Amino acid sequence: MDGSDVVLVVGLGNPGPQYAGNRHNIGFLVADELAARVGGKFKGHRSGAEVVEGRLSGRRVVLAKPRSFMNLSGGPTVAAARFYKVAPADVIVVHDELDLPFATIRLKLGGGENGHNGLRSISKSLGTKDYLRVRFGIDRPSGRQDPADYVLKDFSTVERKELPFAIDRCADAVEALIGKGLEAAQNAFH
Repeated sequence: MDGSDVVLVVGLGNPGPQYAGNRHNIGFLVADELAARVGGKFKGHRSGAEVVEGRLSGRRVVLAKPRSFMNLSGGPTVAAARFYKVAPADVIVVHDELDLPFATIRLKLGGGENGHNGLRSISKSLGTKDYLRVRFGIDRPSGRQDPADYVLKDFSTVERKELPFAIDRCADAVEALIGKGLEAAQNAFH
């Protein structure tokens, strides 16, 4: 984190109740936990995202959930970043990751999108891949199930039992990233 005034935390997901429990919506679920921690409720914003403002780990934070579908997350993300004057280095995107076992959390700066259309949209809109990512493992589908279908399915019964703890831990990782920086947060959560 470059020490600027505001951090923008973007939780990725798809809007609407039919997507609420999907694996692809883990970013929204973590953003909801962080909103509860700051004592705020999401409200519509002209950026095209639902936002909550508050403080986490001693820093001013804007939590955002784009109201667009995942593939178009970049527009609302960059609009919120511009409105709140947040540099890409102070943008944290929370998203699902197929290539990690369920509930595994990994933090990184930049890198590829690994086929994730939400990240691809954000990278294109921000004009850089150099923003922070909090990757939440959802595992790969078993057998021949198409990954595009898999991410739009709800978490399994077994996963749902662990999900509240995993969401809480992921929110802790976001707070560590905000308060301690990338390397210290990676050391604590990897």
